[in-house]
Amino acid sequence: MTTDEVWLYHHDPETKQQSMEWRHSGSPRPPKLIPSAKIRWKILASIYWDQDGIILIYYLPKGQTINAEYYSSLLVQLKDILKEKRRGKITKTVLFLHDNVPAHRALAI
Repeated sequence: MTTDEVWLYHHDPETKQQSMEWRHSGSPRPPKLIPSAKIRWKILASIYWDQDGIILIYYLPKGQTINAEYYSSLLVQLKDILKEKRRGKITKTVLFLHDNVPAHRALAI
């Protein structure tokens, strides 16, 4: 099983009319950038998958941070979903690859 997180952004793109501007015929076009002020919201999605497909997509609630308590409750939830979706494929151990960063340690109370 593999997992990763990704930030999902939502913005309102300009219409063709809004992006029109007056310029000389020889002047270069300005680069198209998405200004941060136009981003309406962003959300962190944790995605869990294996060779058979996606098992769970979990969206971090607004104002929540990923800490030991949050992560351990998410793993318990994942365990229940894994038993349901991969019935008969679970052995005594599950190999779990979480990104490619060094291990973090936190004590869940």
